[in-house]
Amino acid sequence: MRRWRVVGVAALLVIPGAVPVQDELTRLLAAAYAIRGTIPYSWGGGHAARPGPSLGTCAGYKGKIKPCPAKKTRGLDCSGLARWVYHIGYGWDVLGPGNTDSHLKRLSKISTPRPGDLVFYGTRKRTHHVGIYIGQGKMINAYATGTTVRVDDVKVLDDLLGYYRY
Repeated sequence: MRRWRVVGVAALLVIPGAVPVQDELTRLLAAAYAIRGTIPYSWGGGHAARPGPSLGTCAGYKGKIKPCPAKKTRGLDCSGLARWVYHIGYGWDVLGPGNTDSHLKRLSKISTPRPGDLVFYGTRKRTHHVGIYIGQGKMINAYATGTTVRVDDVKVLDDLLGYYRY
């Protein structure tokens, strides 16, 4: 199993204000772009006491890779990614340790998204996925076991709920 450590740019990004930009959304987008391709997806990853990559859990895992690798994979799931980059952008844990349903409750639905807004999937009562909108129908996304944080089309899933802003 390949091991990785958050070093260099990614480690620097956890310090609020370390990215020389003017606003929260720009900072969180810079962080999301910086970690593309470097951090693996891990079911339940990113939900430790502090935001950032963590070991995942196999509770509730229904992924295609068997046996579940989450307990041995330090990484992020979709809401863990959103939580971490929003922490970097705003300088504190604005989304908290919950899942996509609890994160959605802290946000306002919007009709015209701008880069940095969150893209949710599922229904208002039960969401199952979130990505970080980057514009032109694309998002930075922790998609599934076996992938790393990457850019996807917002149509990668067919049950787009909408765009939300903090």
